[in-house]
Amino acid sequence: MQAIPLDSPQPRWLALDWMRGFVIVLMTLDHASEVFNAGRLFTDAVFFYRPGMPLPWVQFLARWITHLCAPTFVFLAGTSLACSVEKRLKAGESRSSINRNIFVRGLLLAALDPVWMSPVFTPGGLLFQILYAIGVSFMCMIPLSRLSSRWLLGLSVGLMFFSEVLIGIISKMSANNPNLIWVFLLTGGQFPGLIVGYPLLPWLAVMMIGWVFGRYLLKQGSSASNVTRLLRLWGIASIVTFLLVRGANSYGNMLLFRETSSLVQWLHVSKYPPSLSFYSLELGIMAMLLSFAFASKQLTDHSPSRNLVLLGQTALFFYLLHAHLMDLAARLLGVSHQRGLGESFIASILTVAVLYPCCRLYRSYKTTHPRGWTRYI
Repeated sequence: MQAIPLDSPQPRWLALDWMRGFVIVLMTLDHASEVFNAGRLFTDAVFFYRPGMPLPWVQFLARWITHLCAPTFVFLAGTSLACSVEKRLKAGESRSSINRNIFVRGLLLAALDPVWMSPVFTPGGLLFQILYAIGVSFMCMIPLSRLSSRWLLGLSVGLMFFSEVLIGIISKMSANNPNLIWVFLLTGGQFPGLIVGYPLLPWLAVMMIGWVFGRYLLKQGSSASNVTRLLRLWGIASIVTFLLVRGANSYGNMLLFRETSSLVQWLHVSKYPPSLSFYSLELGIMAMLLSFAFASKQLTDHSPSRNLVLLGQTALFFYLLHAHLMDLAARLLGVSHQRGLGESFIASILTVAVLYPCCRLYRSYKTTHPRGWTRYI
Protein backbone atom coordinates (compact mmCIF):
# COMPACT_ATOMS: atom_id res chain seq x y z
CA MET A 1 0.00 0.00 0.00
CA GLN A 2 3.03 2.25 -0.18
CA ALA A 3 2.35 5.54 -1.95
CA ILE A 4 4.67 7.37 -4.28
CA PRO A 5 6.82 9.88 -2.35
CA LEU A 6 4.81 13.06 -1.94
CA ASP A 7 7.50 15.27 -3.42
CA SER A 8 7.52 13.39 -6.72
CA PRO A 9 6.32 15.29 -9.82
CA GLN A 10 2.55 15.15 -9.38
CA PRO A 11 1.38 14.72 -12.99
CA ARG A 12 3.42 11.52 -13.30
CA TRP A 13 1.94 9.70 -10.33
CA LEU A 14 -1.63 10.89 -9.81
CA ALA A 15 -2.96 7.92 -11.79
CA LEU A 16 -1.31 5.49 -9.38
CA ASP A 17 -2.61 7.36 -6.33
CA TRP A 18 -6.09 7.56 -7.86
CA MET A 19 -6.10 3.81 -8.51
CA ARG A 20 -5.01 3.08 -4.96
CA GLY A 21 -7.67 5.41 -3.58
CA PHE A 22 -10.35 3.76 -5.72
CA VAL A 23 -9.61 0.29 -4.34
CA ILE A 24 -9.39 1.71 -0.79
CA VAL A 25 -13.07 2.64 -1.13
CA LEU A 26 -13.94 -0.82 -2.50
CA MET A 27 -12.01 -2.42 0.37
CA THR A 28 -13.97 -0.37 2.89
CA LEU A 29 -17.21 -1.74 1.46
CA ASP A 30 -15.92 -5.31 1.76
CA HIS A 31 -14.83 -4.87 5.36
CA ALA A 32 -18.05 -3.06 6.25
CA SER A 33 -19.92 -6.08 4.89
CA GLU A 34 -17.70 -8.34 6.97
CA VAL A 35 -18.59 -6.37 10.12
CA PHE A 36 -22.30 -5.63 9.55
CA ASN A 37 -23.69 -7.94 6.86
CA ALA A 38 -25.37 -11.11 8.12
CA GLY A 39 -25.68 -12.50 4.58
CA ARG A 40 -22.09 -11.90 3.45
CA LEU A 41 -20.74 -14.56 1.10
CA PHE A 42 -17.25 -15.93 1.57
CA THR A 43 -16.87 -18.72 -0.97
CA ASP A 44 -13.66 -17.67 -2.72
CA ALA A 45 -11.86 -21.02 -2.45
CA VAL A 46 -12.64 -24.66 -3.06
CA PHE A 47 -12.48 -25.40 0.67
CA PHE A 48 -15.06 -22.65 1.45
CA TYR A 49 -17.54 -23.72 -1.21
CA ARG A 50 -19.68 -26.82 -1.53
CA PRO A 51 -21.00 -27.73 -5.01
CA GLY A 52 -24.52 -26.47 -5.40
CA MET A 53 -24.21 -23.86 -2.68
CA PRO A 54 -26.47 -20.89 -3.52
CA LEU A 55 -24.72 -17.71 -4.65
CA PRO A 56 -27.28 -14.85 -4.42
CA TRP A 57 -26.15 -12.49 -7.14
CA VAL A 58 -26.40 -9.23 -5.13
CA GLN A 59 -24.40 -10.61 -2.22
CA PHE A 60 -22.00 -12.30 -4.64
CA LEU A 61 -21.32 -9.18 -6.70
CA ALA A 62 -20.87 -7.07 -3.56
CA ARG A 63 -18.07 -9.43 -2.60
CA TRP A 64 -16.73 -9.94 -6.13
CA ILE A 65 -16.15 -6.27 -6.96
CA THR A 66 -13.77 -6.06 -4.00
CA HIS A 67 -11.52 -8.82 -5.38
CA LEU A 68 -9.76 -6.03 -7.25
CA CYS A 69 -8.32 -4.62 -4.03
CA ALA A 70 -5.59 -7.03 -2.96
CA PRO A 71 -3.90 -7.53 -6.37
CA THR A 72 -3.97 -3.77 -6.95
CA PHE A 73 -2.50 -2.97 -3.53
CA VAL A 74 0.34 -5.47 -3.98
CA PHE A 75 1.04 -4.44 -7.59
CA LEU A 76 1.14 -0.72 -6.76
CA ALA A 77 3.28 -1.39 -3.68
CA GLY A 78 5.87 -2.97 -5.99
CA THR A 79 5.59 -0.10 -8.47
CA SER A 80 5.98 2.55 -5.78
CA LEU A 81 8.89 0.77 -4.14
CA ALA A 82 10.78 0.48 -7.44
CA CYS A 83 10.28 4.20 -8.13
CA SER A 84 11.25 5.18 -4.60
CA VAL A 85 14.46 3.11 -4.69
CA GLU A 86 15.50 4.64 -8.00
CA LYS A 87 14.80 8.14 -6.71
CA ARG A 88 16.92 7.57 -3.61
CA LEU A 89 19.76 6.03 -5.58
CA LYS A 90 19.86 9.08 -7.86
CA ALA A 91 19.90 11.30 -4.76
CA GLY A 92 23.14 9.59 -3.69
CA GLU A 93 21.85 7.29 -0.95
CA SER A 94 23.75 4.01 -0.67
CA ARG A 95 22.06 0.76 -1.62
CA SER A 96 22.82 -0.69 1.82
CA SER A 97 20.98 2.19 3.48
CA ILE A 98 18.03 1.75 1.14
CA ASN A 99 17.95 -2.00 1.78
CA ARG A 100 17.94 -1.47 5.54
CA ASN A 101 15.00 0.88 5.20
CA ILE A 102 13.10 -1.60 3.02
CA PHE A 103 13.80 -4.41 5.47
CA VAL A 104 12.60 -2.41 8.48
CA ARG A 105 9.50 -1.22 6.64
CA GLY A 106 8.72 -4.74 5.44
CA LEU A 107 9.17 -6.19 8.90
CA LEU A 108 6.88 -3.55 10.39
CA LEU A 109 4.20 -4.15 7.76
CA ALA A 110 4.30 -7.91 8.26
CA ALA A 111 4.05 -7.50 12.04
CA LEU A 112 1.04 -5.18 11.83
CA ASP A 113 -1.20 -8.03 10.67
CA PRO A 114 -0.89 -10.28 13.75
CA VAL A 115 -0.35 -7.42 16.20
CA TRP A 116 -2.76 -4.69 15.06
CA MET A 117 -5.26 -6.12 12.57
CA SER A 118 -5.87 -9.57 14.07
CA PRO A 119 -7.79 -8.32 17.14
CA VAL A 120 -10.42 -6.91 14.77
CA PHE A 121 -10.53 -9.52 12.02
CA THR A 122 -9.88 -12.67 14.11
CA PRO A 123 -10.36 -11.93 17.83
CA GLY A 124 -8.40 -14.41 19.92
CA GLY A 125 -6.31 -15.57 16.96
CA LEU A 126 -3.57 -14.49 14.60
CA LEU A 127 -4.27 -13.51 11.01
CA PHE A 128 -1.67 -13.10 8.27
CA GLN A 129 -3.12 -11.44 5.20
CA ILE A 130 -2.37 -8.46 2.95
CA LEU A 131 0.12 -6.62 5.18
CA TYR A 132 2.04 -9.82 5.80
CA ALA A 133 2.18 -10.50 2.04
CA ILE A 134 3.33 -6.97 1.20
CA GLY A 135 5.80 -6.72 4.08
CA VAL A 136 7.61 -10.01 3.44
CA SER A 137 7.51 -9.34 -0.31
CA PHE A 138 9.30 -6.05 0.38
CA MET A 139 12.07 -7.94 2.13
CA CYS A 140 12.27 -10.46 -0.72
CA MET A 141 12.66 -7.63 -3.23
CA ILE A 142 15.97 -6.62 -1.64
CA PRO A 143 17.84 -9.45 -3.44
CA LEU A 144 15.30 -9.89 -6.26
CA SER A 145 15.62 -6.24 -7.33
CA ARG A 146 19.09 -7.03 -8.67
CA LEU A 147 17.53 -9.23 -11.34
CA SER A 148 16.67 -7.86 -14.76
CA SER A 149 13.08 -7.05 -15.61
CA ARG A 150 13.00 -10.03 -17.94
CA TRP A 151 13.94 -12.39 -15.12
CA LEU A 152 11.45 -10.82 -12.72
CA LEU A 153 8.67 -11.15 -15.28
CA GLY A 154 9.63 -14.76 -15.96
CA LEU A 155 9.57 -15.64 -12.26
CA SER A 156 6.26 -13.90 -11.63
CA VAL A 157 4.49 -15.40 -14.64
CA GLY A 158 5.93 -18.81 -13.76
CA LEU A 159 4.55 -18.58 -10.23
CA MET A 160 1.15 -17.53 -11.51
CA PHE A 161 0.94 -20.31 -14.09
CA PHE A 162 2.44 -23.16 -12.07
CA SER A 163 1.46 -22.40 -8.47
CA GLU A 164 -1.51 -24.78 -8.85
CA VAL A 165 0.88 -27.63 -9.64
CA LEU A 166 3.13 -26.78 -6.68
CA ILE A 167 0.18 -26.44 -4.32
CA GLY A 168 -1.17 -29.80 -5.47
CA ILE A 169 2.17 -31.50 -4.84
CA ILE A 170 2.61 -29.89 -1.41
CA SER A 171 -0.96 -30.68 -0.41
CA LYS A 172 -0.51 -34.37 -1.22
CA MET A 173 2.83 -34.53 0.57
CA SER A 174 1.46 -32.95 3.75
CA ALA A 175 -2.16 -34.13 3.66
CA ASN A 176 -2.02 -35.63 7.14
CA ASN A 177 0.53 -33.25 8.64
CA PRO A 178 0.39 -29.70 7.22
CA ASN A 179 3.77 -27.99 7.19
CA LEU A 180 3.61 -24.42 8.52
CA ILE A 181 6.48 -23.33 6.30
CA TRP A 182 4.53 -24.24 3.16
CA VAL A 183 1.37 -22.73 4.62
CA PHE A 184 3.11 -19.36 5.00
CA LEU A 185 4.96 -19.63 1.68
CA LEU A 186 2.50 -21.13 -0.76
CA THR A 187 -0.75 -22.78 0.26
CA GLY A 188 -2.21 -20.69 3.06
CA GLY A 189 -4.40 -22.45 5.60
CA GLN A 190 -6.18 -22.41 8.90
CA PHE A 191 -5.11 -23.87 12.24
CA PRO A 192 -6.45 -23.39 15.76
CA GLY A 193 -5.73 -19.74 16.56
CA LEU A 194 -3.94 -19.11 13.25
CA ILE A 195 -5.06 -18.19 9.74
CA VAL A 196 -2.72 -17.56 6.80
CA GLY A 197 -4.92 -16.00 4.14
CA TYR A 198 -2.20 -14.53 1.92
CA PRO A 199 0.75 -16.91 1.49
CA LEU A 200 3.92 -15.20 0.33
CA LEU A 201 4.83 -16.63 -3.07
CA PRO A 202 1.52 -16.13 -4.93
CA TRP A 203 1.50 -12.46 -3.90
CA LEU A 204 5.23 -11.91 -4.39
CA ALA A 205 4.52 -12.74 -8.04
CA VAL A 206 2.21 -9.73 -8.24
CA MET A 207 4.75 -7.46 -6.53
CA MET A 208 7.47 -8.47 -8.99
CA ILE A 209 5.25 -7.43 -11.89
CA GLY A 210 4.59 -4.15 -10.10
CA TRP A 211 8.34 -3.60 -9.70
CA VAL A 212 8.89 -4.19 -13.42
CA PHE A 213 6.12 -1.73 -14.21
CA GLY A 214 7.78 0.84 -11.94
CA ARG A 215 11.02 0.48 -13.88
CA TYR A 216 9.09 0.91 -17.11
CA LEU A 217 7.43 4.09 -15.84
CA LEU A 218 10.79 5.63 -15.00
CA LYS A 219 12.13 4.86 -18.47
CA GLN A 220 9.13 6.49 -20.14
CA GLY A 221 9.85 9.91 -18.66
CA SER A 222 6.95 12.35 -18.79
CA SER A 223 5.06 10.68 -21.66
CA ALA A 224 1.94 8.72 -20.74
CA SER A 225 0.95 7.47 -24.21
CA ASN A 226 3.27 4.46 -24.21
CA VAL A 227 2.25 3.59 -20.67
CA THR A 228 -1.43 3.77 -21.61
CA ARG A 229 -0.88 1.58 -24.66
CA LEU A 230 1.04 -1.04 -22.67
CA LEU A 231 -1.62 -1.16 -19.94
CA ARG A 232 -4.44 -1.61 -22.45
CA LEU A 233 -2.62 -4.39 -24.28
CA TRP A 234 -1.88 -6.07 -20.97
CA GLY A 235 -5.47 -5.67 -19.84
CA ILE A 236 -6.88 -7.19 -23.02
CA ALA A 237 -4.40 -10.09 -22.98
CA SER A 238 -5.17 -10.82 -19.32
CA ILE A 239 -8.93 -10.82 -19.81
CA VAL A 240 -8.59 -13.08 -22.86
CA THR A 241 -6.49 -15.42 -20.72
CA PHE A 242 -9.23 -15.42 -18.10
CA LEU A 243 -11.88 -16.29 -20.69
CA LEU A 244 -9.78 -19.17 -22.02
CA VAL A 245 -8.90 -20.59 -18.61
CA ARG A 246 -12.35 -20.18 -17.10
CA GLY A 247 -13.98 -21.41 -20.29
CA ALA A 248 -11.87 -24.58 -20.38
CA ASN A 249 -12.96 -25.15 -16.77
CA SER A 250 -9.91 -27.24 -15.97
CA TYR A 251 -6.38 -26.32 -14.95
CA GLY A 252 -5.89 -22.77 -13.70
CA ASN A 253 -9.01 -22.59 -11.53
CA MET A 254 -7.51 -24.00 -8.30
CA LEU A 255 -10.25 -26.68 -8.35
CA LEU A 256 -13.03 -24.07 -8.03
CA PHE A 257 -14.75 -24.98 -11.31
CA ARG A 258 -17.78 -23.52 -13.03
CA GLU A 259 -20.93 -25.54 -12.37
CA THR A 260 -23.07 -23.70 -14.93
CA SER A 261 -22.64 -21.06 -17.63
CA SER A 262 -24.15 -18.29 -15.50
CA LEU A 263 -22.25 -15.03 -15.03
CA VAL A 264 -21.95 -15.67 -11.30
CA GLN A 265 -20.27 -19.02 -11.93
CA TRP A 266 -17.89 -17.48 -14.47
CA LEU A 267 -16.82 -14.89 -11.93
CA HIS A 268 -16.65 -17.31 -9.01
CA VAL A 269 -12.85 -17.72 -8.97
CA SER A 270 -10.44 -18.80 -6.26
CA LYS A 271 -8.71 -16.07 -4.27
CA TYR A 272 -7.45 -18.32 -1.45
CA PRO A 273 -4.96 -19.14 -2.84
CA PRO A 274 -5.17 -17.09 -6.06
CA SER A 275 -5.77 -19.11 -9.21
CA LEU A 276 -4.60 -18.26 -12.69
CA SER A 277 -8.17 -17.25 -13.54
CA PHE A 278 -8.20 -14.90 -10.53
CA TYR A 279 -4.86 -13.32 -11.46
CA SER A 280 -5.79 -12.80 -15.09
CA LEU A 281 -9.23 -11.35 -14.43
CA GLU A 282 -8.31 -8.98 -11.60
CA LEU A 283 -4.98 -7.78 -13.01
CA GLY A 284 -6.65 -7.35 -16.39
CA ILE A 285 -9.38 -5.16 -14.91
CA MET A 286 -6.78 -3.22 -12.92
CA ALA A 287 -4.64 -2.64 -16.03
CA MET A 288 -7.63 -1.34 -18.00
CA LEU A 289 -8.70 1.04 -15.21
CA LEU A 290 -5.14 2.25 -14.76
CA SER A 291 -4.82 2.87 -18.50
CA PHE A 292 -7.87 5.14 -18.41
CA ALA A 293 -6.42 6.96 -15.40
CA PHE A 294 -3.13 7.59 -17.23
CA ALA A 295 -4.99 8.75 -20.33
CA SER A 296 -7.33 11.06 -18.42
CA LYS A 297 -6.85 14.79 -18.88
CA GLN A 298 -9.12 15.50 -15.90
CA LEU A 299 -6.97 13.76 -13.30
CA THR A 300 -5.48 16.73 -11.46
CA ASP A 301 -5.02 17.80 -7.88
CA HIS A 302 -7.89 20.26 -8.37
CA SER A 303 -10.45 17.93 -9.96
CA PRO A 304 -13.11 15.89 -8.16
CA SER A 305 -10.69 12.95 -8.40
CA ARG A 306 -8.46 14.63 -5.81
CA ASN A 307 -10.46 12.92 -3.06
CA LEU A 308 -9.45 9.48 -4.28
CA VAL A 309 -5.90 10.71 -4.87
CA LEU A 310 -5.69 11.80 -1.23
CA LEU A 311 -6.91 8.40 -0.02
CA GLY A 312 -4.39 6.74 -2.30
CA GLN A 313 -1.55 8.80 -0.86
CA THR A 314 -2.53 7.84 2.70
CA ALA A 315 -3.67 4.28 2.03
CA LEU A 316 -1.83 2.50 4.84
CA PHE A 317 -2.85 5.13 7.40
CA PHE A 318 -6.49 4.67 6.33
CA TYR A 319 -6.19 0.89 6.36
CA LEU A 320 -4.84 0.78 9.90
CA LEU A 321 -7.82 2.77 11.23
CA HIS A 322 -10.86 1.81 9.17
CA ALA A 323 -11.54 -1.71 10.45
CA HIS A 324 -11.13 -0.69 14.08
CA LEU A 325 -13.51 2.22 13.59
CA MET A 326 -16.21 0.02 12.02
CA ASP A 327 -15.77 -2.73 14.59
CA LEU A 328 -16.11 -0.22 17.44
CA ALA A 329 -19.25 1.28 15.88
CA ALA A 330 -20.83 -2.16 15.37
CA ARG A 331 -20.13 -3.15 18.97
CA LEU A 332 -21.47 0.10 20.38
CA LEU A 333 -24.65 -0.24 18.30
CA GLY A 334 -24.97 -3.95 18.97
CA VAL A 335 -25.34 -4.81 15.28
CA SER A 336 -22.25 -6.91 14.48
CA HIS A 337 -23.11 -9.35 11.66
CA GLN A 338 -26.81 -8.58 12.07
CA ARG A 339 -27.65 -6.22 9.21
CA GLY A 340 -27.64 -6.28 5.42
CA LEU A 341 -25.89 -4.83 2.41
CA GLY A 342 -27.70 -1.51 2.66
CA GLU A 343 -26.37 -0.86 6.13
CA SER A 344 -22.94 -2.04 4.99
CA PHE A 345 -22.93 0.53 2.17
CA ILE A 346 -23.93 3.27 4.60
CA ALA A 347 -21.25 2.19 7.08
CA SER A 348 -18.57 2.25 4.39
CA ILE A 349 -19.58 5.75 3.25
CA LEU A 350 -19.59 7.04 6.82
CA THR A 351 -16.20 5.45 7.49
CA VAL A 352 -14.65 7.17 4.48
CA ALA A 353 -16.30 10.46 5.48
CA VAL A 354 -14.95 10.26 9.03
CA LEU A 355 -11.42 9.22 8.07
CA TYR A 356 -11.02 11.54 5.07
CA PRO A 357 -10.17 14.68 7.12
CA CYS A 358 -7.85 12.56 9.26
CA CYS A 359 -6.07 11.44 6.09
CA ARG A 360 -5.79 15.05 4.94
CA LEU A 361 -4.17 16.06 8.23
CA TYR A 362 -1.89 13.05 8.11
CA ARG A 363 -0.76 13.86 4.55
CA SER A 364 -0.01 17.43 5.57
CA TYR A 365 2.03 16.24 8.54
CA LYS A 366 3.87 13.67 6.42
CA THR A 367 4.75 16.27 3.81
CA THR A 368 6.37 18.52 6.43
CA HIS A 369 8.11 15.62 8.24
CA PRO A 370 9.38 13.40 5.38
CA ARG A 371 12.14 11.78 7.47
CA GLY A 372 10.07 11.04 10.57
CA TRP A 373 8.06 8.00 11.62
CA THR A 374 5.56 8.65 8.83
CA ARG A 375 7.95 7.27 6.23
CA TYR A 376 7.03 3.79 7.52
CA ILE A 377 3.23 4.32 7.40
